[in-house]
Amino acid sequence: MTIQHHPSDVILGAFAAQALDRGERMVIATHLKHCAHCRAFVRKIDPICGLMLDRVAPVPVTDGSLARLMERLDEPTPRPIRTEPPANFEEIPGLPDAVRRQRAGDWKWIGPGVHLRPILLPEYEATRVFLLKAAPGTRMLQHSHTELEMTCVLTGAFSHDGGRFGPGDFDFGDEDVDHKPLVERGEDCVCLVAMRGELRLSGLIGRLIQPFVRL
Repeated sequence: MTIQHHPSDVILGAFAAQALDRGERMVIATHLKHCAHCRAFVRKIDPICGLMLDRVAPVPVTDGSLARLMERLDEPTPRPIRTEPPANFEEIPGLPDAVRRQRAGDWKWIGPGVHLRPILLPEYEATRVFLLKAAPGTRMLQHSHTELEMTCVLTGAFSHDGGRFGPGDFDFGDEDVDHKPLVERGEDCVCLVAMRGELRLSGLIGRLIQPFVRL
């Protein structure tokens, strides 16, 4: 396996410093399972990140902190996570144990040739995590993101303007990235994805179906 695309040093540093949320860590851990180069980098900087955390001074509470906390109490309560037993991921290679121990929903159809299986995290987080499976030859609609998306390929491959992404490759998308992935022929492309925000579809068709798209 030749991996061509890696997380940035900043993202790997945030992973080592435990500054990413659970969903983002799961995607980075999946890439690290495949990538000896990034594993070595994280091992090298891990002691440095630990030392930096030890030296961080406590942050004083500002005058408005209590008021902001009270405002959050009025926010809608997230729906409770379903409590299925741990999912069976045996049919999906390349997942680390940290992912295999999670619970998951059922595969659901979200578009022609595309299915999604949500990973049910034990606590609510702004980042959603899911497996995305696209049939060979599927061309996704042109889109960008309102926030960020981290993707690690498990099987198959896809390509867009940023290059070709095969097993183990990491892809990062945000509001500055606008792409139209094409899945290679031969086998299903299965990816583990962590996403904040929403897709922003481009073009006439994209604008027409945007209200019905929710990943």
